[in-house]
Amino acid sequence: MDYVESLFNTNFLEYASYVIRDRAIPDVEDGLKPVQRRILHSLFEMDDGKFHKVANVVGYCMKYHPHGDASIGNALTVLANKSLFIDKQGNFGNLFTGDEASAPRYIECRITEFAKDILFNPHITRYVPSYDGRNKEPVVFRAKLPVVLLIGAEGIAVGMSTKILPHNIREIIEAEKDCLSGKSFTLYPDFQTGGLIDVSDYQDGKGKVLVRAKLDTSDDKRIVIRELPFGSTTESLIASIEAASKSGKVKISEINDYTAEQVEIELKLPRGVYAPDVVDALYAFTDCEQSISCNLLVIQDNLPVQTSVTEVIKTHAKQLTALLKDELLYEQEMLTDRLHLRTLERIFIEERIYKKIETMKTAESVIKAVIKGFEPFKAELIREVTEDDVDRLLKIPIRRISLYDIQKNRAEVQEISARLKEIARLLKNLKKYALSVLDGILAKLPPEVTARKTEITGFTKVDVKEAVNRDLSLRYDEATGYLGTAVTTGKEILKVSPYDRIFILRKSGVYTVMDVPDRLFVDTGMWYCGFAEKEVLSQILFTVIYKDEKTQYPYIKRARVESYILNRDYLFVPDTATVLYAGTAENFEFTVQYTPKPRTKKTEARFKTADYPEKGLKAQGVRLAEREAEAAAPVTKKNSKK
Repeated sequence: MDYVESLFNTNFLEYASYVIRDRAIPDVEDGLKPVQRRILHSLFEMDDGKFHKVANVVGYCMKYHPHGDASIGNALTVLANKSLFIDKQGNFGNLFTGDEASAPRYIECRITEFAKDILFNPHITRYVPSYDGRNKEPVVFRAKLPVVLLIGAEGIAVGMSTKILPHNIREIIEAEKDCLSGKSFTLYPDFQTGGLIDVSDYQDGKGKVLVRAKLDTSDDKRIVIRELPFGSTTESLIASIEAASKSGKVKISEINDYTAEQVEIELKLPRGVYAPDVVDALYAFTDCEQSISCNLLVIQDNLPVQTSVTEVIKTHAKQLTALLKDELLYEQEMLTDRLHLRTLERIFIEERIYKKIETMKTAESVIKAVIKGFEPFKAELIREVTEDDVDRLLKIPIRRISLYDIQKNRAEVQEISARLKEIARLLKNLKKYALSVLDGILAKLPPEVTARKTEITGFTKVDVKEAVNRDLSLRYDEATGYLGTAVTTGKEILKVSPYDRIFILRKSGVYTVMDVPDRLFVDTGMWYCGFAEKEVLSQILFTVIYKDEKTQYPYIKRARVESYILNRDYLFVPDTATVLYAGTAENFEFTVQYTPKPRTKKTEARFKTADYPEKGLKAQGVRLAEREAEAAAPVTKKNSKK
């Protein structure tokens, strides 16, 4: 046991931590899981402007990702179908139909310019050794946009999961601009498949949304599905419609799928059925409407954190200014070094400092001579002359010295100086610079990429009870005691749907609320069967006339059923009593027949239910007479005349 406990406390916890941080949950900084990050890093390294076989990319990526080619290939296909970071060539599957991609050896891909602009900057990215120590990979990309909101994410880790919905890129950029400007903003999901969305319960990425297919009902005799709800394919959607049609929940005569580049599923309706009659049923009983719960869980500062859309935007707004600052500082450092070298180069050649080394015998004396030669020009230098500077000057070819263009050098120096001034200005106005960078990113994107595809609207989730037609026959066979929709004998007592609940009062006085049965034995002599909606059932006043087992005296009990537990049996009368009559009329007259006895002429008595108060279900009945009863029955009009 000690070994097991040690194994659990160390290995399992390490495994759980690994799955959470390195497998299933995306990092908030670049919005990518490790396998996605390694794929893009591989494409960056392989990039030569041409397409690469996906199989080659997968093989290259395996030196960073140790979990096999299948996981890499699947992740690459999914990421490529986001149509943002990877250009595709060949069959990468169909987003609408759910068709799988061709084998990796038949399809090709390459990194997009958008990905290079948004993610890739090796000079300010931190790298760590790969799993085998042979290569280096980025810890995270320093992304200019919140990729986690752009492409979404879904993953299951140990004890936690994430479900992040994708958003529109234009709206993300505008939200980040608003955040930088101190304005309020709101973001809602947007899906490649289009459709409709109700965001009333989105809760900033921590609630849920309702999504629907977009239906064309312009023709009363057919319905055409033009856009899919998120998470569905034409195959899954058609399967759900066929299942609903077979069960009688949706009336469809024919389904035709014409989907190619655009979704087009035609539903033909049978005679006497029109499009408005079927729409609610499609939303209620098929995948045309779905509820999606969100859980915005990300890795932040190497820990899993549940956050919100607003917080992600705020985090990335700060990240963007910090990233741009580091880019500018790096460029400033590179330009400053370049300006220093061009200045050294000009002085070295113009002032013929190279002539001073002709008589020098040792390397040390050469270096000292060059450094001494720059002393009169210290005021023109950016910084002190180092031995590395001298080494670079001494490597200038004679041909270049002889053909040196002073004007070209001065123009380059002026250009560098102007850029350094621009960088200094930008460093003082980082927020303004960040806004211009975001505008630049947006300007490069084509309209078809930035256009919202999913229509935001409001709709109420369809109640299946309201959408379904009550067209099933609920029959009761008095002779056999069976009740249900599969019973073919006896008489029809109700028209029901599969989603109805019914109330039955048996001969014994036991009542039950249950789902509509296929075939159920309820005994002969059932007193009552009706719908069990609470608002309907509570309006019915039950009158039960029964006799006590010991005394045989008749009793009356009047009560309403206002609460119940489904599929649980309740006693309306004492379990030792025998029910003589049960009815649902408010007020009526009834007779009780007594057991005949010697010297007793009266064998029947008449009563009015109005004379007896309504009581609770747990109350005892009221005794009608101190005589043994045999039967009870309501007084009909015919009997009343007599």
